[in-house]
Amino acid sequence: MPATTLDSLYTKVAQKVLKETLQVKKGDSVTVETWDNGLPFARRALAEARACGCSAVMIYEDERAYVEGVRRAPEDSVGTMGKNEFGLLSGTDSYIFIPGQALGPYSKTLKPEERERSTRYNMSWYEAAQKAGLKGARLSFGYVGKDVAKILGVRVEDAVQTQLKAALTDFGQISRVARKASGLLGDGGAELETRRASMTFSLKGESEVEDGVVDDQDKKTGGNMAYVPPGYVSKEVDPHSANGTVVLTDTLTAYGVIGSVRLDFRDGQVVGWESSDKGAVKKLFDSVASEKRRLDLIIVGVNPAMKFGAGQDRFVEGSVTLGGFGFRGLVKKGTLKAGGSAVVSDGRLPG
Repeated sequence: MPATTLDSLYTKVAQKVLKETLQVKKGDSVTVETWDNGLPFARRALAEARACGCSAVMIYEDERAYVEGVRRAPEDSVGTMGKNEFGLLSGTDSYIFIPGQALGPYSKTLKPEERERSTRYNMSWYEAAQKAGLKGARLSFGYVGKDVAKILGVRVEDAVQTQLKAALTDFGQISRVARKASGLLGDGGAELETRRASMTFSLKGESEVEDGVVDDQDKKTGGNMAYVPPGYVSKEVDPHSANGTVVLTDTLTAYGVIGSVRLDFRDGQVVGWESSDKGAVKKLFDSVASEKRRLDLIIVGVNPAMKFGAGQDRFVEGSVTLGGFGFRGLVKKGTLKAGGSAVVSDGRLPG
């Protein structure tokens, strides 16, 4: 991809994040945090923030130093926040975060237990961010490194470009579609049909709309970090309610992309499975106790510009993602009904 094309995307996305996601004003303080792979975008975000009349600073996380620190530092100090970080958050109005590939769930840079230990500060960070009243944006293209690209069978540059283009979609339209879908996903019975298989379950609990904009309500409820690109609605599922069968397709996992897997549920728990990728699925289930293999979350994608195979399939319009049983399973062309209304029909959102 020509550098000029990517530079142009960086500039457009940075402007959109600042003006629409974060709605910065002259005089605001902006912090841009980036890893190695996000530096080119971070530079543009910094320049655009200053062009808006903001006071902007950059934090650079060197991946090699981070990984070495995770492995050599005393275990009780890894993944903790210092007063320097708390102080920075308290003085920030808007925060832009471009994560590094080492933090991605499918990266091989860190072992799973190392990654979990190094990011245990998450709750403290979000609590401090909410207390500070800051608005934030997380650019998910940062998670895409060589490890993830290899699993997906794409070039890093292509996956990054796909996500950046999806970030330029109409946030207002995404919000309208997402909130309509959220309204349909109320508490009560639901059904998912996939490839001559069907499953029933009960929706119950919290819901979330990811529309790319951080408003005052998001700040109050702790949803003050938006994903960019945006585009999904999630809803909790009663973990004892799923009964029937679902067929997943092209699901991204730490052991590769699973072409197809059939899951059988009884009273919420996975009680049987079949797959052409038996080795990968067995490894996934072996990592989770059988009693914890339960459906407890459903996600509906609503971004019309997002494409499958770029590292964020849950955002693709009409996709259905299931979670809670050890990994997140993808349904590309399913039909989801809730309360008798169609939320998704054969992989498409109703008009």
